[in-house]
Amino acid sequence: MTGSTPTQRDASCFLCLAAGIEDSMLFSGENLLIHRTQYTFVILNRFPYSSGHLLVSPIKHVGSLEDLDPAESLDLMSQLQNSTKALKLALRPDGFNVGINLGHTAGAGVPGHLHVHVVPRWSGDHNFMPVTGQTRVMPMLLEDSWKNIQKAFAEVLASKGLD
Repeated sequence: MTGSTPTQRDASCFLCLAAGIEDSMLFSGENLLIHRTQYTFVILNRFPYSSGHLLVSPIKHVGSLEDLDPAESLDLMSQLQNSTKALKLALRPDGFNVGINLGHTAGAGVPGHLHVHVVPRWSGDHNFMPVTGQTRVMPMLLEDSWKNIQKAFAEVLASKGLD
């Protein structure tokens, strides 16, 4: 991580807590952090819709796209690109849902901290279980997903000379 880190944080926000993980504790299967830059971080969703579900978020606690400055916006998009490329390497999905819920009414679980969902999808991946059984069937353990995605993310960064 280079340069100064934006410091606007909310101690009750799990995304702010993840963004503030000390360098000595970065990138462990316990905290599920995949990558962090000066402005953004990528973390595996602890309660995923499907295996490999990532959250890409600014470090700064902001709830709107317009609250990001140009450097933060560019970095957010760069990390979204790195995330989809790493997920393609690690999990070989058929596609992705990439989305932002802005505001509580739009479904934002953390309306005060902007984050983008990157959800890998496979043909026929969801059946009746989430709808009728209110149960998610995950074909891969969270820790295994983290290990595979972390390795692939490092390969993506190395291919760009950013390791």
